[in-house]
Formats: sequence, structure tokens, C-alpha cells
Amino acid sequence: MLQDGSWGRYHGPHCDRLRDALAEFHDVEHVILCSSGTVAVELALRSVKVQPGDEVVLAAYDYKANFANVLMLQATPVLVDTQPGVPVLDPDQLQQALTDKTKAIVCSHLHGCFADMAAIRAVAAERSVPVIEDACQAAGGRLTGKVAGSIGDVGVLSFGGSKLLTAGRGGAVLTNDATLAQRIRLYSQRGNDAYPLSEMQSAVLLPQLRQLAERTQVRLLRVRQLLNTLPEDSPLKPALLPHPAENVDDVPAFYKVAFRYEPKKTDGRSREEFAAQARQNGVALDPAFPTLHKTHSQRRFRAVGELSNASALHEELMILHHPVLLQSADHIDALVAALQR
Repeated sequence: MLQDGSWGRYHGPHCDRLRDALAEFHDVEHVILCSSGTVAVELALRSVKVQPGDEVVLAAYDYKANFANVLMLQATPVLVDTQPGVPVLDPDQLQQALTDKTKAIVCSHLHGCFADMAAIRAVAAERSVPVIEDACQAAGGRLTGKVAGSIGDVGVLSFGGSKLLTAGRGGAVLTNDATLAQRIRLYSQRGNDAYPLSEMQSAVLLPQLRQLAERTQVRLLRVRQLLNTLPEDSPLKPALLPHPAENVDDVPAFYKVAFRYEPKKTDGRSREEFAAQARQNGVALDPAFPTLHKTHSQRRFRAVGELSNASALHEELMILHHPVLLQSADHIDALVAALQR
């Protein structure tokens, strides 16, 4: 790459190879590379023709960029509750969220948890509403035998600076629908690609993609060890769905590992204090996302119900960052000992 100068070209072999590799890995027909996961979500929304005045349904616990993208298109986010104790959309809330204005459902796989894609797609199909599957945190995960990002009408990936596949920045849109893919290309091609992923970024991503399945299995083994090693009196309780037991068919991908924090087991120490002390002991543990309905004006969204599960996550959820999961089993033992201290 350095010798042939392809790193500096507008068009070279590496983006084409990455498109082909991602299409094969996810078993999809169309891959559109782009400059970030946030842009990938925007392009996915545009592909299903979200317009001003439309509504887009998403979980009240989700990454803020998804909410911001809906607003940027002058549509209204419709927030539904999560499943109890886990940071994914509750499909039982969808029926009452859908209206004649609903143009899309965004469902995110977060913190090692899968959204219930079968149930979500079943509800969406009844109303002919497209499903955008946000797999930015779930690269390489498999749900009922299919790779995350390939199950919705359109899927999105992120290659941001800390992701499981990373080039510092970047993203991709995945779909089997030629019409959706063409809409994205027509929007983003303006004499040149308006949201490009570079040849250099693609070259960096290709070897990571080849290693992804193996690394996903290593992370899964380490999470199993972590859950089996944490003592019963730990203030951290797993917030995972499905539980990564030995015999499950699904293979979660752990960009973050979710826990619910119980302050009564630390003499009332706040979640933020516990996270700060964990960091001092070398454990990359942090409070999770703030929920969307707690951090945005109520004039900017429509809420379905009381969102009590998401509100509990806002107060309790913590996330462990993934790099430690590629370390040895001894590192996991040391991590648990640090948390106990």
C-alpha cells in the first residue's frame, strides 16, 4: 500500500475489497461505505425516505446520535421503553407507538445485548414499516445464525475509534434491497462521494475483519469467565440478554458489557464514585448512556408510556469497555479482584 501509493487515491483496490468482504461476511447484496456510523444511520433513514413531519420509533435508551439524526431530518423521535433490565427496545411497546406517520423503526444492539429482531420485524411487517438495525456495537455478533446488521431491512456499522472494527472513523450501510442502496448512492454521489471512507481506512479494516470471528469467540469466553467469577455480593449484576451461557445459539459481540449497579452493596457509594475508584484500579468501567427522555426537551419527542425501564437504566447501568476481553484469563481474575477492592 505504501509502495504503490494506493493509500492516497480517491479510488483504489482497498475499498472495493472491503465492500466485497463485508458483503460476504454479512451475506448481503449491497454495502455502502461511509465516513462514520452516525452518517450510516442518516443514510439509512434517507434510504427509507424519512421526511419532515414523519415519525421514527426508537428505544428511550439509545445512542444520542440516532435521536439527533431523526431530528436533523425534521422528523419526530418516538421513544418506547426497553425490556426490563436490559438496554434494548421492548417489542411489546411497538404496537402503540406506530401511527400513520411512522416511517421507520430503529433498533440497536447495545452492550452485548441483542434486540429481539424476530418480534420487532413481525410487528413492523404488519404495518409495512422498515426496520433499521443498528449494529454499530455488535460487529461480528450472530443472532439466530445471521450476522448482526443483516437482519433488518437496512443495517448500519461503525468503524469509530474504539469499535470492534476500527479505522478511527468510518461506517457502512448494509442491505439486500437494491432500491434502498440506490437511494443512498444517488444522495451521496455529488461528482464524488460526499461521505467517503478512505483507501487507507479500508486497508486497515480488512485484516481486522478477517480476525473478527475468532476475536468474538475470545471475548465471549472472557465474559463467561467474568460472570462466573464475580461473587454473589458484587454490586454489579449482569444486564445481558441473552445470557452468554455455554449452550446458546446466539453469539453476542461485546463492545461493552452491561451491568446494573446496586449502591446498597457499597454502603451507598454512588455509581459515579464506584466508576472513578474502578478506574483508579485499572478497570475501564463507566456509567452508561444517559437515556434520551432524560436529556432532551419533551417538545422534541413523543414518549410511549412512562418509560420506567429506561429510567431505571439511566440511574443504574454501567459498562465495561471491551479491550480487556482480549487479554488472558489471568487478566479477568485480576479485574474481578480490582473490582472487589
